[in-house]
Amino acid sequence: MHPVAPDESPPPRFAELRAHSMLWGVVLVNVAVLAVGAVLLIVTPVRITPKIAAAEAAIVIGGFLTMAAVSLVLLRGVLAPLRRLAAVMRDVDPRDPGRRLDVRHARYAEVIAVTRAFNAMLDRLEDERRESSRRVLEAQEAERVRIARELHDDIGQTLTATAIEAERAAGAGADERSESLRRAATSVRESLDDVRRIARELRPEALDDLGLVNALISLCRRVEAQSGVRVRIEAAGSLPKLSPEIELVVYRVAQESLTNVIRHAGARHAVLALDADAAGVTLTVRDDGAGPGAAGDGAPGTGVTGMRERAMLVGGRLTLGSAPGGGTEVALRIPAGLTARPDPAGSHTG
Repeated sequence: MHPVAPDESPPPRFAELRAHSMLWGVVLVNVAVLAVGAVLLIVTPVRITPKIAAAEAAIVIGGFLTMAAVSLVLLRGVLAPLRRLAAVMRDVDPRDPGRRLDVRHARYAEVIAVTRAFNAMLDRLEDERRESSRRVLEAQEAERVRIARELHDDIGQTLTATAIEAERAAGAGADERSESLRRAATSVRESLDDVRRIARELRPEALDDLGLVNALISLCRRVEAQSGVRVRIEAAGSLPKLSPEIELVVYRVAQESLTNVIRHAGARHAVLALDADAAGVTLTVRDDGAGPGAAGDGAPGTGVTGMRERAMLVGGRLTLGSAPGGGTEVALRIPAGLTARPDPAGSHTG
């Protein structure tokens, strides 16, 4: 059984027919042990008196040890394929695609079944990895296209207008020059606002400067200002200290969930709750909109698949369902095991 060979073993039905069960191997071992015991009784007839003598005890103990030794030796041979299989499975590198366990020389049906299940698991992992990599590349390219479009359409046009105003000011009189410079300064400020907005979308500066809770408060206020949806935030009074990776995942899931509230839910109110207990940290985003059927779990544009993948990266789990009383509820659960230290931001309700 070698990990370097592709799976070119016989079809499953043929392989199982030619192999025998490990159960029968164990049964044969037990039969052999009993046979050894019977032979010992035949060749060394012993009578056990009511008061066991030392010689009788020695014979009984010797027979027991002999049978145990025979059982150990025979069982080691029967179970050796499992040990070899485990060793080979440890050597398989899932990052090296196409490598599969070879079952052509397996003797037991159980070993063949485990090997085939392991190979099938590797197939699924490779398929999921390829699909995940494809989605990552698509997301990266889509983000690059979006940023390039915004740089060209917004900042590019604004800077072009600024350059025109500067050229006009160079050849104008004092009054007209002052007005052109004022318009140029306004264009530059608009460009700076666009640059800050793009930078904030790429990496929320509030997360680094103010912490997770305050960054979520800022996000909710920004959503309210842009959409008119009233967002209430509820944060626990004591949150564990989270790693930067987990904080970023929580923030991005909250951001994507609120974006879905604006785009798909048709909601008027939403609640963002961040809580912690003995089981871990939970982020919940609820709205009073049309419910999950409005866009569908994993429908294009909802970002549910991306949120689930982000959750998996930090060992969390994301669920999407109907909120109590109607609407949609997105829940991200990060298991316990984090460093427990109260969040100095304290409790917030907005």
